Amino acid sequence: MSSADHAGGNEAATGRTGSAATSGVLARELSNFARMVQADDDPDAVLEHIVAAAVELIPGAEEGSISVVTGRRTVTSQHPSGSLPALVDAAQTETGQGPCLDAAYEHETVRVHDMAGERRWPRFAPRALELGAVSMLSFQLYVEGDNLGALNLYGRTPGGFTPESEEIGLLFASHAAVAFADAGQVHNLRIAVATRDVIGQAKGILMERFQLTAEQAFRVLVKVSQDNNRKLYEVAEELTHTGRLG
Repeated sequence: MSSADHAGGNEAATGRTGSAATSGVLARELSNFARMVQADDDPDAVLEHIVAAAVELIPGAEEGSISVVTGRRTVTSQHPSGSLPALVDAAQTETGQGPCLDAAYEHETVRVHDMAGERRWPRFAPRALELGAVSMLSFQLYVEGDNLGALNLYGRTPGGFTPESEEIGLLFASHAAVAFADAGQVHNLRIAVATRDVIGQAKGILMERFQLTAEQAFRVLVKVSQDNNRKLYEVAEELTHTGRLG
């Protein structure tokens, strides 16, 4: 074996070890969060826990909040981790556009790499950048009549959120939605770890079947989830069990 091959083998082994360590840390953190949520029957306290845990667990998140959209696209922040989320939500209300509104209304996950080059919201993006929100990640939480909710995460540097951030955030948001709807009925978030494993298996199937990258495979799963209004883990579980996607 050449020295280059030997180095590559060490690097691969290190990568696998690092991945396992990261998964273990996530599992422990989700378990801790689950116990904390289960021990608290105060909805406001649970929502505060959700935001704090999302900022801590989702890679790239520096600030977070639950944004509620009411009436004529009025966005308000609940349990923001700091001043930035409230300011950004106010900018979305004033401009009538932004990632939170897209996530809430379109039932989609919205990831912003860099507001400086963002073209989807020409009025909002410059305001958000000026406020300090350089990257963002938004997930729909619930729809209740005319009221909609989204979990928003904020980064102060470009490219703060990665496909891994989105993957973990989708799992987290699916359980946060349960907590938002009924804080007293939150299921143990340890199942999110098992869910992540199922999604990883589904990604592997798609990668092998269609010669996709990991990110491309994940986005296929997200697209099917959104198009069929089904939870991501349900789509992944069906694929792993039946080989069917849809």
